[in-house]
Amino acid sequence: MILTNYKYVELNNDNVPYIAGTTMKLIELVSGYISYGWSPEELHFQHPYLSMSQIHSALAYYWDHQTVLNADMERRFDQVEKLREEVGESALVSKLRTQGLLK
Repeated sequence: MILTNYKYVELNNDNVPYIAGTTMKLIELVSGYISYGWSPEELHFQHPYLSMSQIHSALAYYWDHQTVLNADMERRFDQVEKLREEVGESALVSKLRTQGLLK
């Protein structure tokens, strides 16, 4: 891991930020902050293994690198959508649609 100026944020060899002392990618924490509007306290409730210091450090890193991290999250979302389209509908979803249980 590569140290940063943020006490609780480290970069792996691919420059992906992780929360120091964990296997959690910083964008995993930030996605809850963005998607659900969770406060640092709610993030701590959802991830009790993280300290408030780790959470605040991760959020500070996010705000200082927001453009790059948002672009990374968008790229990952696009990859998932592409894979979802390639795979198509699951047998279960198809069956539920046939039964009129899904639209």
